[in-house]
Amino acid sequence: MDAMYRLPADEIVTDELEIKRSRFITFITRVTDETSARGFIDAVKADYPDARHHCSAYIYRVDGANPVERSSDDGEPSGTAGNPMLEVLRGSGMLDIAAVVVRYFGGIKLGTGGLVRAYSDAVDGCLGKVTVTRKDEKDLFTLTVSHTEAGRLEADLRGRGITVTGVDYTSRATITVAVDKAAGDELSSTVAALTKGTTVPRAAGSMWVEY
Repeated sequence: MDAMYRLPADEIVTDELEIKRSRFITFITRVTDETSARGFIDAVKADYPDARHHCSAYIYRVDGANPVERSSDDGEPSGTAGNPMLEVLRGSGMLDIAAVVVRYFGGIKLGTGGLVRAYSDAVDGCLGKVTVTRKDEKDLFTLTVSHTEAGRLEADLRGRGITVTGVDYTSRATITVAVDKAAGDELSSTVAALTKGTTVPRAAGSMWVEY
């Protein structure tokens, strides 16, 4: 599966743009479903109840299906706010993202084309402040070794750039590692070299790793 690019969790990025005395205040954050998207939009509306418009757009991933995309013009002429905002979000390549643009009308009408540019520029400007994280699906493998071997093997694996997701100590130590898809053979060779062939990686499913 392709990598996902999105904002860090719990981060809200904001930016402000003024065009012909109208203020456009943009907020962008991570969302993961309809509930979190609607909650974010409602929270911005509650913070700026006196604004004329609270236009929005969001995209979130659904396992096994196409991403969900929604937008709202919130009283602006149809197609001049929500959809242009959504187009900018699509162009960012990020998923699990929502944008709300609060507009305080300045008394000068911008026209259809002016509104489209204003809302597009508002979101684009805010995206420029976003720190992007990458999320990849990795294959998991477990390595079972003695307690005395575990610390050295863990350090050697990390030193070779292999992601260690955890170490469990019972009667023996179990090290869980995450590697790129189809990299299991390479991992087996590395582990064989590090343990002189005494340890064999065992498949343990997969997980998303964010960095």
